[in-house]
Amino acid sequence: MLDFSSMKAMLLWCSDISTSIPGWPLGAPPKLGKYDMRQKVLLIAAAVFGVMAFYLNYKTLQDERNKLRARTEKVTLVQIKRAVPEGMEIGIDDVAPKEVERFRNHRGNEILWKNRFDAIKQKADRTLNVGEILKYSDISDTISRKDGLAGIIRGGYRAISISVDATSSVTALIKPDDNVDILGTFRFPEMKGDQSLDMITMTVLQKVHVLATGKTLAKASRHTRGNTRTKGYSTITLELTPKEVEMIVFAAQKGKLTLSLRSYQDTRFTDDLPSINFRVLEENLDEFNRERKNRERLR
Repeated sequence: MLDFSSMKAMLLWCSDISTSIPGWPLGAPPKLGKYDMRQKVLLIAAAVFGVMAFYLNYKTLQDERNKLRARTEKVTLVQIKRAVPEGMEIGIDDVAPKEVERFRNHRGNEILWKNRFDAIKQKADRTLNVGEILKYSDISDTISRKDGLAGIIRGGYRAISISVDATSSVTALIKPDDNVDILGTFRFPEMKGDQSLDMITMTVLQKVHVLATGKTLAKASRHTRGNTRTKGYSTITLELTPKEVEMIVFAAQKGKLTLSLRSYQDTRFTDDLPSINFRVLEENLDEFNRERKNRERLR
C-alpha cells in the first residue's frame, strides 16, 4: 500500500535523477530534443504524487465508510403502497415490505414487516401517503396494549419522572424521544472541612432516553411535530434500568440533577469524565479551553 514513506522515497528518486544528468546544475543542459529531461522528471513526479494523493484520499473514505457500515444493520419495515385516508382501515394490499439500513439499537417507532398484522384492519390516525414508513403512532388507539406510557417502555426498563426547571431542561427544549445526559451536583458530607471541595458536579448517566415531557408522550409529540410552539413542563420521564432508577432517586434526594441534550446522531459514550469541584476547575481551566479551541479548529 502506498504511504508517506513511499512518497518520500519517490521524491528522493526524482531528485537523484534530475541532479545526475551530466552538466546539471552547472553548465548548459544537454540537448534532449523538444523537452529537456528535468521538465519530464517534474511532470512525472507531479503525476505520481497526484495519483498517490487520490489513492490515499480514496482509502481514507473507504475506511470511514466501512466503519459506518459496521454500526448499521438492514431491517425490513412496513411501507405504504396505497394511500390510506384518515379514519380508514389499513388493508393487507395497502402495505409492502421496505428494506432499510439504520444504526444498530435504533429506537424507532416503525412497524417491522414481521409485525405487519399489528396494523392490518386498524384505522389510520392520519392520512397515510404512498411511500411512507408505517409507525405505531399512525395507528388508531384501538391497540390498547400499546397505548399510553407503558406501551413504549422497552422490556427490562422502567419509567421514572424527575423534576426540572427551565435551566435543567435546556429551556424546556428537550422533547420526547430525545437522548440526554444526567449530571448531578452534590455536597459530600466527608468534605465539610474543606469548602473548596465541598460541592462537586459529575456526570451520573449518559445517553438516557426521554419517554415524555410533562404529560406529552413520544407518540403525541410526533403528531404535533409541525407545531413550533413549545409547551412548558415541570417533569421529564426517563427510561432506565431498575438499578439506574434507584441511583437517580437517591441522587435527586441528595443533590440537584441537570440534563444536557445530545445530538440525535450522537450515540457515543465518553469515558473518564472528571468530577468537577472548584479546585479541579481552577487547575484545569486553561487546559479545558485549549481542548475546546483545538476541537473548534477541526469543525
